[in-house]
Amino acid sequence: MLNRLKFRPMNKNDVGSVPVNCQGTELEIYSRIKKLGSAAILVFDETQHIAQLQFRLYDPQTRSPKGLWDPLYWGDFNPNAPNLRSGTLSIYCYHVGQLDETDARDIKYHGKGIGKAMLEHLLLWAKKYGFSGVAAKATPESRAVMGFMGGQPLSVYEHFGFKVLRSVIDYQLLNVVQEKGIVAKDSKPKDVASVSQCVIYF
Repeated sequence: MLNRLKFRPMNKNDVGSVPVNCQGTELEIYSRIKKLGSAAILVFDETQHIAQLQFRLYDPQTRSPKGLWDPLYWGDFNPNAPNLRSGTLSIYCYHVGQLDETDARDIKYHGKGIGKAMLEHLLLWAKKYGFSGVAAKATPESRAVMGFMGGQPLSVYEHFGFKVLRSVIDYQLLNVVQEKGIVAKDSKPKDVASVSQCVIYF
């Protein structure tokens, strides 16, 4: 499937024609594209948008007012966010199987390596255009939790050369995945709710 998909960076002409939920207002998106050159890696199956990986400039002051339920969660490394090199990008949301602005996902695109391929395209693009590096919040290794969160586990980031800065138990995440029955009530927090901040420099 990957061979027939088209991966490319988002540009200003995409605003209004591809899903942009989680990216902020149109003004914020235009501003981000103007400053960074793009705001996401987009994926198309012929002419149909089917996935995107969003990113922003890393900012240690980023705080998510709703924790897990706000897109800013992915850039929030509070309370001990490190000062990374200037010009480091921060990975936000992975949306695989996203055909429109709704939360619905076409599962035929899941489990095909699209998320990893988007990450690889982002790293190549960021290095080509002179960014210092890329930071990410890695999900637990649990496939069920990873799918619920819409991210990538630490093992994937380490495969691409990311280094772990710190790992913590996200107790909000733990409560949510237990309450929703995504994991068993007696699951070890380290296995299902450990999130890691990691970074790769070029």
